[in-house]
Amino acid sequence: MIEFQHVSKEYSRDVFALRDISLTIADGELIFLAGPSGAGKSTLLKMIAGVERPSSGTVMVNGQDIGKLKAGSLPYLRRKLGLILQGQGLLLDRSVLANVMLPMIVVGASVSEAETRARAALEKVDLSDKTGAFPLTLSGGEQQRVAIARAIVNRPQIILADEPTAFLDRENANKVLCALKAFQSAGITCIISSHDEQLFDQVSRVIYLSEGAISDAWTSSLAA
Repeated sequence: MIEFQHVSKEYSRDVFALRDISLTIADGELIFLAGPSGAGKSTLLKMIAGVERPSSGTVMVNGQDIGKLKAGSLPYLRRKLGLILQGQGLLLDRSVLANVMLPMIVVGASVSEAETRARAALEKVDLSDKTGAFPLTLSGGEQQRVAIARAIVNRPQIILADEPTAFLDRENANKVLCALKAFQSAGITCIISSHDEQLFDQVSRVIYLSEGAISDAWTSSLAA
């Protein structure tokens, strides 16, 4: 599904966000990208989404070379991606249901189809009773689950989650991870960046980044 071949990202002379990354992520896999702030986790996720291009090396996503994609092709790539960012980007003046419907509306779906899919996505993250609520009335964990519902409403092949449990208490962090694991069980490839080591034993593979390079990687018993 995703392959990095000797990928580096240099922002200025001798200032690297990524250094010689080689990595393969299989279809339907769930992995954590671990490491301290500034290690390159977010840059790696942005590479997969085509937000950043490699300075050298090759990034392949579902058979497409990200470095060679024209700007006009990127929206089609991103329709297959579900993006979950630290700042959820929820529209505060719209209801939960309207927020989750938005990606469907953007790609031209009818209002009725968008609403049907949005309600189904909210049911999957156990928020069916919050459709009419507004984001500021929700807890942090509920807001993050709305962001997950919005990310999966287009039925993506890949979910990219950048620190989705940051600033959440343990109970809500576990709910968010359980939702992501449920989507992975349905065949969606999930890549999660996190510094929360208490979550690492719940996934099959952890890749540790330090100063833009892979410094360690391990597979848990869940991979068996």
